[in-house]
Amino acid sequence: MSARWNARDSAFVRAARARLGRGPNEPDTASERGAALVVVIGLGLLLLTLVATAMTFSVSGSLKATSDQNWNGAMAAAYAGVADYESRLANDNTYYHYGNSAAAFSAGSTLTPPSAPNPAFAVGAAGGWGSVAGSGGTASYRYEVDNSAYSASGVLRIRSTGRVGTVTRSIVANLRQDGFIDYLYFTIYEIQDPEQSGLTACSDTYAWAGRSVPCSDIAFGGGDVLNGPAHSNDTIRICDATFNGLVTTGSPGPTGSNYLKQNSNGGACSGQVFNGGEPTTSPVVAMPATNMQLKQETRTDAGVDAPGCLYTGPTSIVLNSDGTMTIRSPWTKKTRIVGDPATSGSTPAACGLPGMANGQLGSTAGATVPVLNANLIFVQSVPGIITDPNYTSSTVWPSGQSAATCSVGNGIGFPVTHETAPSPRSYDCRKGDAFVKGTLDGTMTIATDNFLYVTGDIIYSDASTDVLGLVAQNAIWVWNPYCDSTHGVICPGVGLGAGGAILPDNRRIDAAMLSLDHTIQVQNYDRGGAQGTLTINGSLAQKYRGIVRSGSNGYIKNYIYDPRFRYISPPKFLSPLSAHYSVNLLVEVSSAFTARGATVP
Repeated sequence: MSARWNARDSAFVRAARARLGRGPNEPDTASERGAALVVVIGLGLLLLTLVATAMTFSVSGSLKATSDQNWNGAMAAAYAGVADYESRLANDNTYYHYGNSAAAFSAGSTLTPPSAPNPAFAVGAAGGWGSVAGSGGTASYRYEVDNSAYSASGVLRIRSTGRVGTVTRSIVANLRQDGFIDYLYFTIYEIQDPEQSGLTACSDTYAWAGRSVPCSDIAFGGGDVLNGPAHSNDTIRICDATFNGLVTTGSPGPTGSNYLKQNSNGGACSGQVFNGGEPTTSPVVAMPATNMQLKQETRTDAGVDAPGCLYTGPTSIVLNSDGTMTIRSPWTKKTRIVGDPATSGSTPAACGLPGMANGQLGSTAGATVPVLNANLIFVQSVPGIITDPNYTSSTVWPSGQSAATCSVGNGIGFPVTHETAPSPRSYDCRKGDAFVKGTLDGTMTIATDNFLYVTGDIIYSDASTDVLGLVAQNAIWVWNPYCDSTHGVICPGVGLGAGGAILPDNRRIDAAMLSLDHTIQVQNYDRGGAQGTLTINGSLAQKYRGIVRSGSNGYIKNYIYDPRFRYISPPKFLSPLSAHYSVNLLVEVSSAFTARGATVP
């Protein structure tokens, strides 16, 4: 080192002498040597400063790189926490019950610890963290669960905090179970319900899997318009119809060849319009076998926070625009129950009081009560078990009814005057049928163990907040009463020997509709002439394809998907058997925990 500095010293001295006008061979003086020394020391200090600055910059850059790496890693760990929770939900659909009620984010939720401890539920400095797989313990996460809105909207909220080193970051994600309401139109089999067609030889087999016998396949056509996603497990027949959303099918054929350009009679057709792309293949989706789990939501002994209301026998429900509903249900005795099968029950005022007095459920005017906001109604058939609190003997009828009246109607006004019932079983006086219409102000689901009739328009009072679910074990009927005068009945507006539809043209239904065992279909679709347009604003899912129009009779379809169903569900609405949860909203928020695990106030 000294040799290098001496060499530099000599060079600097010669340079200094040259600047002073002295020759290189002139003798040194003391003053000259002092001046040269000052120059050398100054330049040396400059070099040391440069070296120190370079080292400082290098170290600070390394620290910043580490900090950036931890910052990004903490966010990745937070995402890993959401993925871990999703995975646990996929393996156990009841996992939304689990969590840590002491977590700040979980205030208002009902949570219990899982039987298998989950360190990600921990809170506080002494609690653990879940480890990100493959990180060797350098990255970890915690999450807090908010299930307070799950029953009302089907949405779970989770706040996940990721940690790497001394850095933590938090995100909030909304998770919703994938379901039938992901589609505007969903069907298992593209055939008419065998119970309607009489083609009992039609087994539950898809056309693409070998259904060879004629099974009354139904085609889209005649100006039908679907404004939203559509899926069928079966092979779809499409003619001059317009699809403005994604179309998927269980048919394994290549795109463009996995649907049939055929009408309902099998004839070739054209005019198909796919503004969202031609149909693509997607896995089949399975329906639950029953909606009886919804009935359990009316029990007071099953851990349900806010039980719904149970009605027995034919039940009329008129939705009123002021946030109330008028219910008529003469066979009902208990509107909430205990046990499965039920052994006792209660009659809360929120469900309307049973009985025949004015203002009670059995009266002619029915009972008017507030809509069961964020809850459900279940309508059951009259039980045949004597120990059931809603049991009524087969030889006993509500006041004003008898064996004679029961043979011609259901006791609450159906069939209406001049109506020719489609079949003897259309309006059974002891079945769990619901008859629904009106303007909804609130969020609610109505479910039945038999039929559900939409007897008029169903419209949301506020399309941004109101939500309705309709779930029938059997068919959902778009009620379309018909007067047949060929048997001596005089129909309004027509002469003897003629007939016609009783209701005016055009219908609108704002709802998510689901028929588990049968179909969603227009009643008397093949009679009464053209009746305008059937507008469905929401979604429909069914086992068998329902007929809406036949020839010049019935309705033109105008189906519009409710985009809110991408994020929310009607209260306690059913989902497919193999449904899983997906994230539909994710935002970063302030960190919930410090790196030591303490809660950030």
